[in-house]
Amino acid sequence: MGTKFFIKNLWIFFPVIFILAGTLPLSLHAQDNTPKYSNEFLNLGVGGRAMAMANAQVAVSDDVTSSYWNPAGLLHIRNKYAGALMHASYFAGIANYDYLGFATPIDSLSHLGATILRFAVDDIPDTRYLYDANGAINYDNIRFFTAADYAFFVSYARRFPALKNLHLGGNMKIIHRKVGEFASAWGFGIDLGAQLRMKDWRFGMTFRDVFGTFNAWSHNTELVEDIYLQTGNIIPQNSVEITLPRLILGMGYQFSIGEKVGILPAVDVDLTFDGKRNVAIGTRAISLDPKFGIEFDYGKIAFLRIGVNNFQKILDFDGSTYVSFQPTMGLGVKFRILSVDYAFLDIGDLSESLYSHVFSVKVSFD
Repeated sequence: MGTKFFIKNLWIFFPVIFILAGTLPLSLHAQDNTPKYSNEFLNLGVGGRAMAMANAQVAVSDDVTSSYWNPAGLLHIRNKYAGALMHASYFAGIANYDYLGFATPIDSLSHLGATILRFAVDDIPDTRYLYDANGAINYDNIRFFTAADYAFFVSYARRFPALKNLHLGGNMKIIHRKVGEFASAWGFGIDLGAQLRMKDWRFGMTFRDVFGTFNAWSHNTELVEDIYLQTGNIIPQNSVEITLPRLILGMGYQFSIGEKVGILPAVDVDLTFDGKRNVAIGTRAISLDPKFGIEFDYGKIAFLRIGVNNFQKILDFDGSTYVSFQPTMGLGVKFRILSVDYAFLDIGDLSESLYSHVFSVKVSFD
């Protein structure tokens, strides 16, 4: 079966994809432990390039960050070793988001990648002991704890000689979430990805949490039981939280103006199956969240990127609604083995938070 046969009959596979993406989440959603927003820190994105392009990366990701966006993209790495680092601060430095990635070929047909993510709010005051035995406030009794979410990815990508333009990949991921000494969770999930290139056209698909990602929560109820009973709160119980599948489809087109200027527009569409969300298109069965980005490069050395995503319908005070969106932009520069990317995220349009600045560094060498 050659590449032309696969491309000609590609439409056959899409009904199967949508059946899997639709029926599995519906069966999981019938349970009470499938919240609409679960493991949302995994949807923030990684890399200054991607964030400046509004996270439209499923079809065009071709570096070490592909472990996160679409593991099939790892096969476009030309060097023996590739690594990346990123740090971002959100909400005026209250939350910190860090990323570390590495990729290397196993042989001429396959690549291996590893990713570590951490999203955390540190130094949260624990005021359980604010009042001493005499009922007086003693600020010296305040303790501090950290609420942190971790993700560990192991990625594998492979090309098949019979399908020259098709790349396939997958992730096995372990999730660890911790709220001080009060609660912690461990989870496991699987992602699948594919990329197809036809001349200057690029197509991609990422199927996240294919079978649902299961997070087993363990609560130290003895630490909060007395306080919760006094305040009338429900005492948390050990439980399993399921992250429902998400399908992301992407498309890009690479072209140039003259000999030096390259242009790469890209679009992604997130499809979720857990009921109506406040996105561009939301129905009871499926929600579609589009993302648009474009990258300009000069000689593959200097880069300018812009994008728009996070479309939402906002209810105004007079009862009318309007559509809000989040613009993004950024710059990049590549010098030999080193690439530095910057993204400016206008999250202030959708909240009272300050703008966010994201910096990432990539290095590739043999």
